[in-house]
Amino acid sequence: MERFFLASSHTYDVIVIGVGGMGSATVYELSRRRATGSRRNLRVLGLEQFDIPHDRGSSHGHTRIIRLAYYEHPSYVPLLLRSYELWREIEKKVGEELLRTMGSVDASPPGHDVFKGSLLSCEIHGLRHEVLTSRELTRRYPGYHLPAETMALLQPDGGFLLPERCIVSFVEQAQAKGAAIHGRERVLGWDVTPGGGVRVDTDRGSYEAGALVITAGAWTRTLIPQLKRLAVPERQVLAWFQPRKPGLFQPETFPVFNLHVEEGRYYGFPVHGVPGFKVGRYHHLGEPIDPDSPDRGCNPLDEQILREFTDKYFPDASGPTMALKACMFTNSPDEHFIIDVHPSHPQVSFAAGFSGHGYKFCSVVGEVMADLATKGATRHDIALLRLGRFKRAGGRARRPTGIKS
Repeated sequence: MERFFLASSHTYDVIVIGVGGMGSATVYELSRRRATGSRRNLRVLGLEQFDIPHDRGSSHGHTRIIRLAYYEHPSYVPLLLRSYELWREIEKKVGEELLRTMGSVDASPPGHDVFKGSLLSCEIHGLRHEVLTSRELTRRYPGYHLPAETMALLQPDGGFLLPERCIVSFVEQAQAKGAAIHGRERVLGWDVTPGGGVRVDTDRGSYEAGALVITAGAWTRTLIPQLKRLAVPERQVLAWFQPRKPGLFQPETFPVFNLHVEEGRYYGFPVHGVPGFKVGRYHHLGEPIDPDSPDRGCNPLDEQILREFTDKYFPDASGPTMALKACMFTNSPDEHFIIDVHPSHPQVSFAAGFSGHGYKFCSVVGEVMADLATKGATRHDIALLRLGRFKRAGGRARRPTGIKS
């Protein structure tokens, strides 16, 4: 499987397209691996069309939730356990806190998949957790005012990551191992070479390598035609509101949450990075967008949707607006990730369709993609995430039943 070339100024062992969350972790993992039969590290090139880091995709926003109780599917939990190990490892290398734990709340009516699925994942994998009624949750964390029938699963290892700092940490560590990282260099296309490698053409030059990894977020679908209808960008909006009672919404007093109520499914964070309580609605208005010309502005309706939710369920957080930001989800039809080797070119692998819940997996996805690039296989169980599931489903796969927003 391994196809590594002799070094030259434009020849690498592996090229990674996209150096956001997933790509930065992939570059880092590849940069610390040895070339076969050699004492040297792999020669790795990371290509990013925007700044490093940037706010044009899905890997920014000051904080991103990480949680072990995973209602989406229990098979994500082993990946998450490894992800935590790798986040802690990169923290030690850079001497900086990148993952902060204060607990996570998964809450919904008792028969809904957010609560049921989260509880099931904890029971299957033996995760620490508590089950709380709405009244018990409010007694513990007075910022929460959820409907009386709500059941909540509290998992103490949940928390948030600092996405921009994570990307910088991966990139700096990769550079220290000799990786070349190019920002503001747009990929125009790629092709396989007669020798079994790949050539990548950009607006600044051409490069060759033995293997190619594509982790370009919403732009992956333009580089892998098979993903055109399977990794669809969607406009997403986040709000930060100044709490009326700031003490209730600090990391020490407020767990991150994943919540289903009658208005849809929402997620939120304590105050960090921006002086406000952060909240978003999954699939905000269900608006597909072109990632090259997205609507990056926010309007009164965007604010109203998030304000009304906050007024109702977190009233002590619903003070003046501090910030509104638009970003992107890139959704697969069933909202599970798409990670695989190219069906026609085994020297090419890709990761896409993270559907708004992928960032927490960056560290382990980097390890998976490094495995696929160098071995064509990985020890991690990614059967749920393979491209072939859509072919088996006739090109369509349903959303998980728990996503009802």
